[in-house]
This record gives sequence, C-alpha cells and structure tokens, in this order.
Amino acid sequence: MARKLAVVLGGLAAPGRRTFLRAGALSLAALALPWLTRAGDPRLAVARRLRMLHVHTGERIDVTYFEGGALVPAALAEVDRFLRDFRTGDVHAIDPGVLDVVWRVAGDVGRPRETLEIVCGYRSPRTNALLRARGRAVASRSLHLEGRAIDLRVPGVPVARVRDAALALRRGGVGFYPESVFVHVDTGRVRRW
Repeated sequence: MARKLAVVLGGLAAPGRRTFLRAGALSLAALALPWLTRAGDPRLAVARRLRMLHVHTGERIDVTYFEGGALVPAALAEVDRFLRDFRTGDVHAIDPGVLDVVWRVAGDVGRPRETLEIVCGYRSPRTNALLRARGRAVASRSLHLEGRAIDLRVPGVPVARVRDAALALRRGGVGFYPESVFVHVDTGRVRRW
C-alpha cells in the first residue's frame, strides 16, 4: 500500500502509520475547536458572566450563563425571565448566541465587568403589533419575537463604539440608534442598519 501511495504522491515517500494517525487526530482537533468554542475564539471557552440592568423595570441581574465548557440551565432560565416582555410579562427562551454577542461586545469595548443597560430583550407578538401601530420603526418579523435580539447600552462607552464592536464580530444583525442611544444586536444574518 505504501508503494501505491508513493506512486500517487509522485514518488514521494509515504508517511508512516503513526504519522498518518497523528495528522488525522490533529485535523479532527482543529475541526472540533471552533465548534467547542462556538466562534473559534479561545476566549469563548471561559466562563461567561453578564451584569445587566433593565432600563424599563429597574431590575438587575448578575449571572454566569456559561461555565465549565457548558451552558448553565438555571442561569438561562433567570435570563429568560429578566429579558421578558416588560409590557405583557410574557417570558420566552433567549438564544444563548445573542448572550455571547453581548458578552463579546462588552469585552471588546473594555467593559467586561460593567453593568450593561438593556432596553429590550424578548418582545411578544402583541407588543410588536402595538409598537408598529404607534408608527415606530419596528420590523414585523423582528428577531426580538424569537428571543434572538437584544437592544443595549454600555455605560461610559459611546454608542458608535458599541456599534463598531458589534459589527466587527460579524455574528448577526447590528442596528444603530444614536437618537435613542442604544445598539441592537441579533443572531440573524449579518447585516446593518
């Protein structure tokens, strides 16, 4: 078999079995690493903690939602309740991917331990319809309806810098609302407005 491989390789000496197996194992590890760290960034394998203040309810949360290489179900349930539709009280599962985006943005603007201000998390269909009826610029198929979007501010950081950090991630949509002083992030397709 080594001779056949040497012929295929144009006369080059075929690697030994151990070399072949080692190369295969390293290739599998290289393929698995981005999956294990969710974005290929080793920083994402560490514990992920968010401190947040909901600007409409005044509620605060300090939660580690990812630890020991896994999501923390009890912490995610707390986040779901915290990011509920504050108008109706409806609770919906929040996509951990959007939490990762918020966590990365906070770190990338130099405020990983700062209490982030949340303007909107989950939005129920009833609230979405109400806001659209009032003439607000609200998408009929907003990712807030799916728990895949968060509107936030990072105290002490210009909103344009927060926008730029979110855009640099290329992990979903980024909306810039300088008049309302917040940035929208979501886990939809990469886009900006």
